[in-house]
Amino acid sequence: MNKANYFKIFVFLSVVFLINSCAPEARTTDESGFFSGIWHGICFPFAIIGKIFGADIGIYAQNNSGFLYWIGFLFGLGGLGGGGASATR
Repeated sequence: MNKANYFKIFVFLSVVFLINSCAPEARTTDESGFFSGIWHGICFPFAIIGKIFGADIGIYAQNNSGFLYWIGFLFGLGGLGGGGASATR
């Protein structure tokens, strides 16, 4: 492998670890709202990878505002893949 491939692997792993660190904590006193839901939805695929490898990472915020948090979470999940905008006819 040449240096460019090593650099690409390093950048990929760095991005995965940085995004994974933004996953919700297991216990928190702050209530997560709509915008936290969006962010947690975007981080969800990376958090699930960390969870598979045994990291103590929260998948979603347990202390959330309810319906608005879940709507934001779904927007975050859909926004990561492009949602309906990426569909073809």
